[in-house]
Amino acid sequence: MQLHQPPLPSPAGKDSEANAFPRVSCPRIRTQTRMSWPEPVTLTGTQARLEPLSHDHQEGLIEAVRDGELWKLWYTAIPAPDKMSAEITRRLTLNAEGKMLPFTVIAARTGQIIGMTTYMNVDPINRRVEIGSTWTRISSQRTGINTECKFLLLRHAFETLDCIAVEFRTHFFNHQSRKAIERLGAKQDGILRAHQIGPDNMLRDTVVYSITAAEWPVVRRHLGFLLNRNAA
Repeated sequence: MQLHQPPLPSPAGKDSEANAFPRVSCPRIRTQTRMSWPEPVTLTGTQARLEPLSHDHQEGLIEAVRDGELWKLWYTAIPAPDKMSAEITRRLTLNAEGKMLPFTVIAARTGQIIGMTTYMNVDPINRRVEIGSTWTRISSQRTGINTECKFLLLRHAFETLDCIAVEFRTHFFNHQSRKAIERLGAKQDGILRAHQIGPDNMLRDTVVYSITAAEWPVVRRHLGFLLNRNAA
């Protein structure tokens, strides 16, 4: 019995081989490589306004940090009044290097400066940011302002910057911060043991949380519910 086989491609050179085995194009993952990502922006809500950090905010930030003497909290790093100028310079330097986008938190109704927050650990290639280095004056805590700030930052990250994920990190013993992050809907990724050396040379365990782009729609609805309930 004679078997019939398909004819082999003619060895007529490289062009014939290319025609016999055409290239298959694979979809590319879109990336961001600009150093200016994310670009400075003002984010405005009903209770809070996030403005790009400036040395013009220094006096208001000093007055805000004195509300509760926040720099005395041992489990977090908040600048003392006499170190506020240096902290603003540090954040603006990281901004110029494309590693951070710092904001001043301002009460939308009164214009009073409340505190600071940032996009940090900026990763434009993988479209990831961390929301951190956040503090607010004592009189503004538990008022819903922090929840709205996180909503504004998350919405901008996922819906404008097209982030794949947004991280949150905090000290293991900062239970107030951990509860606030979990209340947003972030999930714990893990704990980085002996992650950092603090100003007092004590080692910090860092708890890492994140929200992914796939989770954002349901988190957005949850935050909207919380904000509407606070406004009622």
